[in-house]
Amino acid sequence: MRPPADLYTVAMTEDEVPRGLALVIGLTGFVDSGGAVAQVSEYLLDQLEHRDVIVFDNDELLDYRARRPIMVFEETRITEYRRPQLTLRLAEDDLGAPFLLLTGYEPDFRWERFVDALLEIIERYGVATTTWVHAIPMPVPHTRPIGVTVSGTRDELIEAFSVWRPRTQVPGNVLHLLEHRLTTAGHPIAGFVLLVPHYLADTEFPSAAVTALESITAATGLLFPTDELREKGREFLATIETQVEGNSELARLVGTLEERHDTYMEDNPLPSPLTGEDGELPSADSIAAELEKFLAHRQVAEDDEA
Repeated sequence: MRPPADLYTVAMTEDEVPRGLALVIGLTGFVDSGGAVAQVSEYLLDQLEHRDVIVFDNDELLDYRARRPIMVFEETRITEYRRPQLTLRLAEDDLGAPFLLLTGYEPDFRWERFVDALLEIIERYGVATTTWVHAIPMPVPHTRPIGVTVSGTRDELIEAFSVWRPRTQVPGNVLHLLEHRLTTAGHPIAGFVLLVPHYLADTEFPSAAVTALESITAATGLLFPTDELREKGREFLATIETQVEGNSELARLVGTLEERHDTYMEDNPLPSPLTGEDGELPSADSIAAELEKFLAHRQVAEDDEA
C-alpha cells in the first residue's frame, strides 16, 4: 500500500505551523441537512484570515462523475474550471487565535488511507483537540432550538449538550471512522451532529450554521463572527412563520412536532424525540411539501429581483 502522505501536498513548512492547535473539520458529502456544513465552511473561509497548509489530491480521492466540478462556459469557450478543494488551512478566529481548519468534500475513495493521513497530520502538528460537525434531518419543529447529538471522548461536552443519545446503526461517513480511530488512541475528539427539521433539510437554513459555530466554540473556545448569519436566520424563520400562520394544516402539524419535542425534552419516557407513544413517526410530509413549494416560489422571486 502506498504511504498516506502520497494523498496530499504540503503547502507550508512544518515550522510555520504552531503546535498544539485545535483542529476543526467540516466535510460535505452524504448528508448536510440545512446546508449547515457548507454554510459554515464558506462563511469561515470568507470571514477569517487563512493559509493553505495541506492540499489533498482530487485524482486520488474524488469521484468526478458522481460530483462533477463546475465549468464556466461563456458563449464560445470554457473560461473557468472550479477545482474541488479538500484542504487543511491555518486560520485565525475573530480574536486572532490560530487553529487548523479542514474543509471540502468527503472523499469518495481510499477512506482508510485518508484517515491514516489525518492521524499522521494530527501527530505531526501535535493537535490538541479535534472537533467535527455534521447535520442530519429529524422530525423536530423549526420553532425550537436546534439540538445536537455529541459523540467522542469529550465527556463534558456530551453531558452539557447531547440531547439525544440513541443506540442504533447509522450510515457511516469518513469522520465517523476518524473519530473511532482517535477514540481508540485516547485523543480528545468531539463530533457534533445537528438535528435539523427534516422539512428544511433540503434548503439553506442559516440557524443550522449558527448552531454549528456555537458547537465549535463550546469545544474549542474559538470565537467567530455570527451576526450576519443570525440576521439571515431571523429573516428565514420569519418567512417560514408567515407560511405556517396562513395554513391551518401546517400549523396543526407543527404543533404536533412541538408537543412531541417538548414532551421528550421534559424527560417524559419516550423512546426518542422521533416517536410518540404509539411508536410511530409524526407525519410532517404536508409541512415538507408546502414549505418546499413556498421556498421555491421565494427563490423565483429573489431571482426575478436580481
